[in-house]
Amino acid sequence: MKQIIVLFLFFQMLTVPVMAQQFKYHIVKRGETTAEIARKYNTTEETIFKYNPDARKGISPNTKLVVPVSGERVSENIKFETHRVKRKETLFSLSQQYNVSIDDIKRYNKHLYSEELRKGERIQIPINLPKTREEQIAENPSLSNPLDLTLKEHVVLPKETLYGISRKYNITIADLQRLNPNLESLQPGMVLKVRNGNVEKVVDVEGDLFKYYMVKPQETLFSLTRRFGISRDSLVTLNPALADGLKSGMVLKIPNKEVPETLEFEAEEIVNLERRLSNFDTKNVAVMLPFNLDKVVKTDTSNNSTERIKKDRVLQISLDFYSGVLMAVDSAKNIGISTRVNTYDTQQSAGKVHAIINSNDFSNTDVVIGPILQSTAEAAASALQFKNVPVISPLTNKQVNSLGNFLQARPTDEMLTQAMISFISENAEGKNLVIIADAASADKKRELMSFFPSAKIVDPKEGSFIDQEELMAALVEGKPNWVILEATKIGVLSNTTSYLNSLVDKYKVTLMTTDKNNSFDSDNISNNHLGKLSFHYPSVDRVYTAENSAFINKYVKKYGVVPNTYAVRGFDVTYDLLLRLASSEDLYSSLNEEGTTQYVENKFNYETKLSGGYQNKAIYIMAYDRDLNLKVVR
Repeated sequence: MKQIIVLFLFFQMLTVPVMAQQFKYHIVKRGETTAEIARKYNTTEETIFKYNPDARKGISPNTKLVVPVSGERVSENIKFETHRVKRKETLFSLSQQYNVSIDDIKRYNKHLYSEELRKGERIQIPINLPKTREEQIAENPSLSNPLDLTLKEHVVLPKETLYGISRKYNITIADLQRLNPNLESLQPGMVLKVRNGNVEKVVDVEGDLFKYYMVKPQETLFSLTRRFGISRDSLVTLNPALADGLKSGMVLKIPNKEVPETLEFEAEEIVNLERRLSNFDTKNVAVMLPFNLDKVVKTDTSNNSTERIKKDRVLQISLDFYSGVLMAVDSAKNIGISTRVNTYDTQQSAGKVHAIINSNDFSNTDVVIGPILQSTAEAAASALQFKNVPVISPLTNKQVNSLGNFLQARPTDEMLTQAMISFISENAEGKNLVIIADAASADKKRELMSFFPSAKIVDPKEGSFIDQEELMAALVEGKPNWVILEATKIGVLSNTTSYLNSLVDKYKVTLMTTDKNNSFDSDNISNNHLGKLSFHYPSVDRVYTAENSAFINKYVKKYGVVPNTYAVRGFDVTYDLLLRLASSEDLYSSLNEEGTTQYVENKFNYETKLSGGYQNKAIYIMAYDRDLNLKVVR
């Protein structure tokens, strides 16, 4: 009953005119391939495989395949002109030259949805497209017919539900069941009888990109933008009915991405655990790191050992991290926390980890720090799970299997992305958003477009070339322009940042990314340009601050060098764990009760994962200023 009410409200309130995707059966002929079938229906092989998963294994004669057929324009008798792409030509310039939309060019050249125009390639330009029904109605309103009661067929797609199908055709589930009296359960490929309700209110179900939310009493646009991490402009673009005001009971279309709990918009309250110490029992800590000492001791001289350390990246990281661990133990001792540390060499081997655990007593261990590699860290947590000994992975950022005693101290890449998206959504009001993404970042571009549907898109050409006219056309003078750059190709980054730098004063450009990968650190990318563009990005750590100069000075005095990021992380992770152990009955209690803690470079706020274990969700948003100083903006 509740679903029926929601559907009724949905059809009453939502007025987005989108034509639904249509499908038909194709009977495979002898000798036909999926590539040939894809070309015949002006689609791609991947689309064929999407609706017919078994086709990946091969197709045989007389097999029925579900294929998509465009429902937007009638394709019969359309004439095409073959165009050979010239240097510097873009989809935008071709759309202007032939008076067709970029979408129409892509529709008849499917590879352009995921690939760039290439000089010399030949593409098909439609030159006599019939007008869509919306265009015809706009010219002649008398053609509008709100009801289309003609029965038609719908081919059930994988994972489709009765609710989704009823929403697509704007009819009730009861209507579907009356039209299909023998319907018991949905199966992919099944053909259902359907009819449209109000064709002006038909909703396209776009995979898992969007979901629907019914507005509750007293909710406001402001509260909804905060709840779902989407700007007001984007929300109105997805739901034109909002132009008449928000009403209780409206069903809104929103990006199908939950804003993680980590992305609260209010300023975080930092907890100082040094003021909450209550448990002064000696802490038993095990440190597992891949020192590979068996290889080091085999060298003949100290010079050889030094050279080996220089060449062994994993060993360098382990030693730097361990120096930070020892600094943390010493700092904890100064405030009354006594620690017993047992150190083990894992030798980068899961087998060695199991041998260490089997030959030592871990029953009184409060926490295991490390190992630093994903496979060995999971091996340690798995072996100690039955003893409920917490194991913290300080450096890995990949999703982990279900282990209730596993703590991941580094947020995942997806969490960094969501943190940046949330920051942009929170501040996007009144901004002109522009998205630039290279071919390798197609998935990231798709995700950004789902959150910011009103954003303008500028695609790199010929691998890394940014059309300056197209980019300038996407910017708005007199309004803040936030350019979101997603790329791993140095050419794209260099080309884009260089050109934006020349426009920054005129167009008020701020550069952002959800992924500050290693390519941003290339010598070909000017830091001066990044500073002038006030480059924003998500980060696990921040820069040193004056308040932490005491730690830096102490480290330099002890080791003779400034601590690197691994040494600082070793200190931050260990000191946080020792303070948590000293301020609660055990580590698990602290993880469940305490909020955000912050130290030299890193902050920690652990949440329980649905799959088991704990994940640090604390993330910084960093930005350059014109003097190339890094500052925390959130």
